[in-house]
Amino acid sequence: MSWQAWTTLGVLISVLVLLARTRIASDIILVAALTLLLVAGIISPREALSGLANPGVITVAVLFVVVAGVRSTGALSWIAHHVLGRPTSQRQALSRVIAPVGAMSAFLNNTPVVAMFIPTLSDWARKHRLPAGKLLLPLSYAAILGGMCTLIGTSTNLVVNGLLLSETNLPGLGMFDLAWVGVPCALVGGAYLLLVGPCLPDRKPAVSATDDPREYTVEMLVEPGSPLAGQTIEQAGLRNLPGAYLMEIERDGEPIVAVGPDQKLHSGDRLVFVGVVESVRDLRKIRGLTPATDQVFKLPSPQVARRLVEAVVSNSCPLVGRTIREGQFRSVYGAVVIAVARNAERLRKKIGDIVLAPGDTLLLETDSAFARRQRNSRDFFLVSELADSAPPRHSRAPVALLVLAAMVALVAAGLLSMLQAAMLAAGAMLVTRCLTGGEARQSVDWQVLVTIAAALGIGQAVARTGLAEAGAQFLLRSAAERPWAALAVIGAMTSLIAGFITSNATAVLMFPLAASTAAQLDVSVMPFAVVTMITAAGSFATPLGYQTNLMVYGPGGYRFGDYLRAGLPLNALVWGVSVAIAPLVWAF
Repeated sequence: MSWQAWTTLGVLISVLVLLARTRIASDIILVAALTLLLVAGIISPREALSGLANPGVITVAVLFVVVAGVRSTGALSWIAHHVLGRPTSQRQALSRVIAPVGAMSAFLNNTPVVAMFIPTLSDWARKHRLPAGKLLLPLSYAAILGGMCTLIGTSTNLVVNGLLLSETNLPGLGMFDLAWVGVPCALVGGAYLLLVGPCLPDRKPAVSATDDPREYTVEMLVEPGSPLAGQTIEQAGLRNLPGAYLMEIERDGEPIVAVGPDQKLHSGDRLVFVGVVESVRDLRKIRGLTPATDQVFKLPSPQVARRLVEAVVSNSCPLVGRTIREGQFRSVYGAVVIAVARNAERLRKKIGDIVLAPGDTLLLETDSAFARRQRNSRDFFLVSELADSAPPRHSRAPVALLVLAAMVALVAAGLLSMLQAAMLAAGAMLVTRCLTGGEARQSVDWQVLVTIAAALGIGQAVARTGLAEAGAQFLLRSAAERPWAALAVIGAMTSLIAGFITSNATAVLMFPLAASTAAQLDVSVMPFAVVTMITAAGSFATPLGYQTNLMVYGPGGYRFGDYLRAGLPLNALVWGVSVAIAPLVWAF
């Protein structure tokens, strides 16, 4: 090998070690490696930046916007609420998680699906007295398995398909071409999860939302025409709320205390809840419930631009000693108090009748600029905006789902490419006001995109220096130049590396080796590309290899060994199924 190839190999090994052994962000490591290769003259500026023009990378970026549109309308939450139901056993609960999550992940990015299901699943488990630790890891695994079934199921599929289009003369994959391999993997993996899921450990998470000692008192109104009207407390999902409970209902001026699960809701009911801030935020996102104070309707900012902000009243606040109504809080600060917390004291008055005291923590509904305006104010000790507190646009949910379905249909019918359909769908989300331009910009995960683009640049160096060809020759000698054996080795190497670095980076770094191996065997690259896709995305054995594994690590209270015990057999199953089936669908 040339010095360029040896240098690239050294850089590549350093990248793998740093990604596996340090906490430095993956995008920083890969960009640094790309910079070294560029400065050394091993690759040209055009090759280094080629990842930014890769169709797969652009498609991933645009799909972030599409998924944000679906999520911001509350459509994902609505789906989760209606598909989980009431299980009667641990395995039935697992099946109600695995099947819908896998199906959703086939058409939506895995990360927002899992992010939405984590709190929903935790609440659901608490309500039905199920151990959440036996559900959250299968949640991540089910999302990964579902993502293998379609071209848009995971960004890894899109990136490798982009490499097929740019590096070979092949037409790439259609929307459902991967289903030939992905669906068998998902079925085998789902059966495995149903078998081992009940054996997973059930540990308490390190930090729980219900650990917050502040208890807010908040009033919510059942809106006229609300879908909750006529439902019981149990049916509406307002019983056994994690970190909150329904203290009383006020109906026609008369209080109903000791509210039972069979109590029916009426339009105009005022519901008084006591709970932690996370629960108050979730209550605000339930369709048909709105803060009971009529002051929220007098705020000048549109509802979609509002946020929830916590503010601690200081002793120099001019409204101390006066009720919220008398002090005209909305007029003074341009914000509405929707909940109040005061040490361990339970406040039973209506929000407007509460007399403010120093140290009171107020939960405010206001515009997005309030926290910036009041951060240095002497009226408050602390001002902080709650993350993910924008109210869902429930009325736009059917539109968002229709746009998503139309995108999938256009690609499946072959009328548009994945990139074209995704860009059209993202534009439709903006035009139909499923999300704003600002939300669209914020939805793009630039770290993921930079990681993929930098890895593509490094992949250029691996291919151009002859390193991929040398690796292919070594691999062929190990596999006795048999295509199926070489495919098995490629899949095993990809699966191993994916446990320590991101799936996208693994796929990009392994693709040149897979392509060179196919070329030297004089066989089609398609089975090698498909196995690379599946085994790179199918990273179950560590929390590091796939983002959703890391997302459930804390909430589930898991340990590294839990992933090894549950994930290694699943890695082996996915590897075996993909290696066995891919050459049957795409012949060597």
